[in-house]
Amino acid sequence: MNNSFNPLIIRNKEFIPVVQGGMGVGVSASSLSSAVARENGIGTIASVDLRHLHEDLLAESKINPSEEKYTRLNLIALNREIQKAKTQSEGRGMIAVNVMKAVKDHAALVRQACESGADAIVMGAGLPLDLPELVGDYRKNVSLFPILSESRGIGIVLKRWMKKGVLPDAIVIEHPAHAAGHLGSATVKGVNDEKFDFKRVLEETFELFKQLDLEREKIPMILAGGMANFQKVSTALREWGANAVQIGTAFAVTKEGDAHINFKNTLMGAEREQVVEFMSVAGLPARGVATRFLSSYIKREEKLQANAKADPKRCTQGINCLTTCGLRDGLPNAGQFCIDLKLAEAFRGEVDKGLFFRGKDPLPFGTTMKSVRETVEYLLTGQLVAIK
Repeated sequence: MNNSFNPLIIRNKEFIPVVQGGMGVGVSASSLSSAVARENGIGTIASVDLRHLHEDLLAESKINPSEEKYTRLNLIALNREIQKAKTQSEGRGMIAVNVMKAVKDHAALVRQACESGADAIVMGAGLPLDLPELVGDYRKNVSLFPILSESRGIGIVLKRWMKKGVLPDAIVIEHPAHAAGHLGSATVKGVNDEKFDFKRVLEETFELFKQLDLEREKIPMILAGGMANFQKVSTALREWGANAVQIGTAFAVTKEGDAHINFKNTLMGAEREQVVEFMSVAGLPARGVATRFLSSYIKREEKLQANAKADPKRCTQGINCLTTCGLRDGLPNAGQFCIDLKLAEAFRGEVDKGLFFRGKDPLPFGTTMKSVRETVEYLLTGQLVAIK
């Protein structure tokens, strides 16, 4: 591949400047992450509720379900996916694990990822202030990538980590106006705030590096959200000073993506006007495809929120998957549905029932499904020629 971009350097190792974003439930697991790693990129397994990928674990979880059982089975599933991805990546690239700070079992998931041999931990959905402690002695072999959306949050994390003698191995800057899934803004309207503009965040962060006496090249900057476009990649890497881009939705719809074909077709078939923002159960804005479920829910959202009440029995799965949950905890400004159930339905391709997170911007190949290799080739060269 004739790639003219500088490599992404993590701990003195060179990778292509493309990171595959973590997407759950089950959308980015061993198949997708290892395919990206084989291209010498960074592939990412989303750690949330991976039991849905394993029939034996899913069956066991339905017998006398309990919070403890769900945790144990999901840790087994995470271990399986990491081991499989490491084998299938053939020693190339990097296998990272995305862990959401908002998930109740985030500490256990981090420990399992480290024990299972993950190369990196990527953490967002909350300030990952304690990530160095969670990784512990595995820090020698595991890279740390915090996900943040603006320079203020970057400053808070850097200053806290530096007191512990730790620096991020890279920082992912995710733009709420473009990314899929949970968004780093307090409100839906706030996703378009100018403070999230990539160029501004980079400039402010580089200035922060000077104030903290950090070399600019020491911490790579990875831009996430709306970057699945060769011209945008070129601008980010050649003009703005970013070191890599993170891509989610465009990889989710590849042939190697772990989700059902109906899931991929739903994402590919959604035009810009069919991608909507709403408040998710975690109390953060989110972005997804306006399917029958989501369109119906948005119409009823205000009424459901007005009648919100704290009642653990309303948790559809009977578990406390999130630290805070609008449905379980009766939060009037948060979503009133079971996100685990809806994401699992999407993973299985149940179009009318599931919640399909999707980035706002057009996909590079429209409704045509390509391979990971073809997608990487386009991102790094702009070429749309099919690869055999």
